[in-house]
Amino acid sequence: MIEIEYVVKDHKGVERLRTTDKKAADAYDKALETAERLADLLRHDKVLPGLAEHDLEELTIYLARNARQIERILKGKEPELDAEAQDVVPPPVKVTPLRAAG
Repeated sequence: MIEIEYVVKDHKGVERLRTTDKKAADAYDKALETAERLADLLRHDKVLPGLAEHDLEELTIYLARNARQIERILKGKEPELDAEAQDVVPPPVKVTPLRAAG
């Protein structure tokens, strides 16, 4: 049996996700790219300068993965908090999330 495995790495080359689900890998990759852009903006504008890098990373990944809900809030709408309405990237099948050392 042949099994294809997708590996998602961050911009530093650190492996962040390993899965057999291509759609989940693509969604996670997009969320990581968005999170990196958000982190760059927050660093540039010196928002939360005392926030640890790891915490900034977790925050921006959360915001990126919940982009639809954040967009609703920014448009003055209530977030859709029920489980079916959330547009959060679902956890992929056979995922091994990894964190960077340090």
